[in-house]
Amino acid sequence: MDKVTVLGLIKDKLEGTDKFLVDMHISRDNRISVAIDGDNGVTIDDCIELSRHIEQNLNRDEEDFELNVASAGLDNPLKLHRQYVKNVGRFLAVTTTDGEKTTGKLLEVTDNDITILPDNTPRRKKQEPEADNTKTISFDDIQTAKIIVKF
Repeated sequence: MDKVTVLGLIKDKLEGTDKFLVDMHISRDNRISVAIDGDNGVTIDDCIELSRHIEQNLNRDEEDFELNVASAGLDNPLKLHRQYVKNVGRFLAVTTTDGEKTTGKLLEVTDNDITILPDNTPRRKKQEPEADNTKTISFDDIQTAKIIVKF
């Protein structure tokens, strides 16, 4: 299976939407796995539409394949800058390349880093977090970052 062809089909279908490719992998036995995300989330219908688009434009007579299109999901680590931006205000668990772990609220995302308010920071009611309490982490230093769902 040609990865460039599949990537082109994905790009064609997602272009002009708020959806974007997070990851795509083709195994040796032609199992195609696609993970997408969206600035406003991803529905099952979004996954079905992309799956049908890919499937309709590949020829099973030439090459057999298995296709799985899914949402990137909350349990998967953030991979793209765009995913961080869409999750400002949510809680993250960040592990840096030196093994340091921090959990906290994602306050800001720049081109080079993220700023979080660690969970152990005292919060004052109805006031903005103090700059001294925030932690800035460079994208280069992030090993993994996952969304924490809080109720």
